[in-house]
Amino acid sequence: MTDHHRSPEQAATRGLLRAVSDDLGHDVAPEWQKAALAVPRHHFLPDRIWTDQDGRYAPVDRMEDAADWFSAAYALAPVVTQVNDGAEPDGRDDVWPSSSASHPTVVFRMLEGADISPGAKVLHIGTGTGWDTGMISHHIGDADVVSIEVDHALADRARDALKHLGYRPTVVCGDGRLGWGPRAPYDRVLATCSVRRVPPHWIAQTRPGGVIVTPWDNPWICWGLLRLVVDGDGAAVGRYSPHSAFMLMRTQRQDLLIHRDVVKDEHQPEESVTTLPRRAVVSGDAAFAIGHRLGDVWHTWQDNPVDGVADRLWIATTDGTSWAAVDHDGGESDDFTVYQYGPRRLWNEVEEAHHWWVGKGRPGPDRFGLTVGPQGHRAWLDDPAESWPLR
Repeated sequence: MTDHHRSPEQAATRGLLRAVSDDLGHDVAPEWQKAALAVPRHHFLPDRIWTDQDGRYAPVDRMEDAADWFSAAYALAPVVTQVNDGAEPDGRDDVWPSSSASHPTVVFRMLEGADISPGAKVLHIGTGTGWDTGMISHHIGDADVVSIEVDHALADRARDALKHLGYRPTVVCGDGRLGWGPRAPYDRVLATCSVRRVPPHWIAQTRPGGVIVTPWDNPWICWGLLRLVVDGDGAAVGRYSPHSAFMLMRTQRQDLLIHRDVVKDEHQPEESVTTLPRRAVVSGDAAFAIGHRLGDVWHTWQDNPVDGVADRLWIATTDGTSWAAVDHDGGESDDFTVYQYGPRRLWNEVEEAHHWWVGKGRPGPDRFGLTVGPQGHRAWLDDPAESWPLR
């Protein structure tokens, strides 16, 4: 292919790299700039993608709207490449994303954080479109790259896209939780799907001193990038950075609905009042901290649940045995009515966790860490020696 024919994608890639550099606060590392220019992002996107339009996902077809499709391919944003696990939606209200080309800034942040050098063996969890796998293959050589994808159609399409550009890494269709034992041990394990628990196979298949980089998902808040270093005793320890939000690994998904699975008509909750603002505990650094203190608690909002209530914050355990509801009447009062049911008083736990976070100086994600080993997952603040079990 001549430079003349490649010029639109080269220009678009260079523009994307400039935008990513501005977002990162530094230039993209030279090796990853070269990889991006050699592995054009649009080449890995299907002819039909979905973009967020007024809070709902709408398709953009390459054959019908090539300009918008190409623009989305090189925008500083994620691109939804599959919805509903590949099933055809019933309508626009039935569309939910199940795979995407990740936000470019997060992709390059993860690649730089993994510190991948030629000669390393890399296991990539969550092939998706194959763009990340392609850049890694360009940088270190495809013979040292294994990429695993749970979805057959996505794995096949990524493999074909890579082959078209001349790359032949090992692309496996399988459960990413299990890694890929036949090529272990690896120097780097890089996941582009989030996890709520670091699979033990990833640690077992990583050399001592090797690095695992994965987005983190907590039932309370899906946010954070975790970098772990594996020791020689079957454990891994590392810290978070305050970036990234990825789709949860399919084999770790939960399908819980408040009114279907948790709250029952016969429940008789206790009533109380709180002055802690509800929105202060469900976003930002506070939410990250609360999520790591509580571990197994999630939340959702409901507008106008009953007469006289403007909105309600629902809180529940992931096993559905305890719940709380915190109401606001829409007026100017700073008081919120609390209802709690089950063996745990969840709003009390939220208040205690928020108080703990304030008392520790309102730490951000970069002060938190995680130790994973035979004893389970233990979260910590500042020092691994001061840890607590993650529920």
